[in-house]
Amino acid sequence: MTCSTGAARPRPLLAERNRSENDLFRRSRDGDERAREELTARFTPLARSLALRYQRSGEPLDDLLQVALLGLVKAVDRFDPDREIAFSSYAVPTILGEVKRYFRDRTWAVRVPRGLQELSMRVDRAIGALSEQLHRQPSVNEIAAAVAATEEDVLEALQAGGAYRAVSFEAPAGGSGEDAATLADSVGVREDGFDRAEERATLDALLDCVGAREREVLRMRFEQDMTQAEIGAAVGVSQMQISRIIRQALQRLREEAKLAPQRA
Repeated sequence: MTCSTGAARPRPLLAERNRSENDLFRRSRDGDERAREELTARFTPLARSLALRYQRSGEPLDDLLQVALLGLVKAVDRFDPDREIAFSSYAVPTILGEVKRYFRDRTWAVRVPRGLQELSMRVDRAIGALSEQLHRQPSVNEIAAAVAATEEDVLEALQAGGAYRAVSFEAPAGGSGEDAATLADSVGVREDGFDRAEERATLDALLDCVGAREREVLRMRFEQDMTQAEIGAAVGVSQMQISRIIRQALQRLREEAKLAPQRA
């Protein structure tokens, strides 16, 4: 019985495979397109497995696979077989870097500064890890400690996360059929009634400075849209007197409106 000493020698098949791959890399580096294509096809399963890590991100798997394959091609073109390291050790960070760059630059619906994008992703990962660890939603302070950032930066990153993906106003908000509500139906609109309510309250306070007869004349003129002749017939005075009453009442209201802010 014999025993060997020293480092174990690579198995013949593995050594032959390494020599074959290194030969392909050298040929690819010299411009051999067939060697480049063969290497890409040989390591496509590696790129696919890395793309699958991000399948739950909401991005189409085909898009992620295309990005991962682009990273694989870059790794094939840049790999130096003479460095005596496994290609996979070089390719994995290259492919992942391409995928992360895709998420950073291509998938945001609204353009956000790169530093804020990266912080938003770190915050998102920290929230997931802390939620699993604490069995509850983490506080802003806990998230800030986990990502080594200030609470203000974390809040800004959380807000920026809302810019990651845009949703159409025509997207359904619930229900089914042709009458289903859309997100646009839930968006607030300008309500002029609030402004009018405030104006009415101001006008009611100003009308205290005129008499009951003047208030009634103003009401018939501006609320009921009656003519001065119609108001005169209803009140029992001439149209000229109604004109004078309206003019004097409006002048008094204007003066009172100018003095109101000084009294407040």
